[in-house]
Amino acid sequence: MHVVVCVKQVPDTTQVRVDPVTNTLIREGIPTVVNPFDYYALECALSIKARFGATVTLISMGPPDAVKSLKKCLAYGADRAVLLTDRAFAGSDTWATSYALSAAVRRLSQDEPVDIVICGKQTIDGDTAQTGPGIARHLGWQQVTYSTGVEHVDPDARTITAERKLERGKEIVRTTLPVVVTVVEDAPEIRYASLPGIITSLRYTPETWSVQQVDVELANLGLKGSPTKVKRIFAPPQRSGGEVVSVEKAGLVDAVKSAVDVLHTQGVL
Repeated sequence: MHVVVCVKQVPDTTQVRVDPVTNTLIREGIPTVVNPFDYYALECALSIKARFGATVTLISMGPPDAVKSLKKCLAYGADRAVLLTDRAFAGSDTWATSYALSAAVRRLSQDEPVDIVICGKQTIDGDTAQTGPGIARHLGWQQVTYSTGVEHVDPDARTITAERKLERGKEIVRTTLPVVVTVVEDAPEIRYASLPGIITSLRYTPETWSVQQVDVELANLGLKGSPTKVKRIFAPPQRSGGEVVSVEKAGLVDAVKSAVDVLHTQGVL
């Protein structure tokens, strides 16, 4: 069984800046980290590997510097790492990104058929939660979103059983392989990297693929291939404090009446 984990290197969200010309994130000179949700995706893949047997491959799309994040994730127990890096990928939105990543999955399948692709629910620099479902759409695969973990995988029956987090509870779903799974933060915490794993990652050189190594249409990549654009990123304005009515001073009846009057004025009631 072959499991692919999508990993993204993201900027420190406290220092995000946007290019006023291209409306894309400025990443140069900004500290980067592995997208936190991707650690949960990695743990999910490693759990599948330990329980059912699998090869775990990491893929990422980004600048050459993103190999640092891949090497860090390799230390936890992944087997292979591939970085898609090419100027043609720069500025891709979630649609173009999922298109490129799905092409990389197809390329990996030429060496060993891919059964499961696992992504973090979302990235902290975009917060769209669209890339995982986008990969599933481009590949034409089943998808299980907002998963807290994979319960069981049956390679012979080609099925997977996973738990999903809902607004008012959880559900257990079963679907067929191949499948794309997106993992939420309620999934098990990532294990500690072992010393042998750290040594292996230090010695390992991730593969780098350009557009020549994957079957893609250049018109579907980068800014030209992105149907959406980031106009601006900003912190929401700080809210002023709400009106406070003291029960001790006004009395319970008057305090409740005051609260109801405010809600009625604001159109809530």
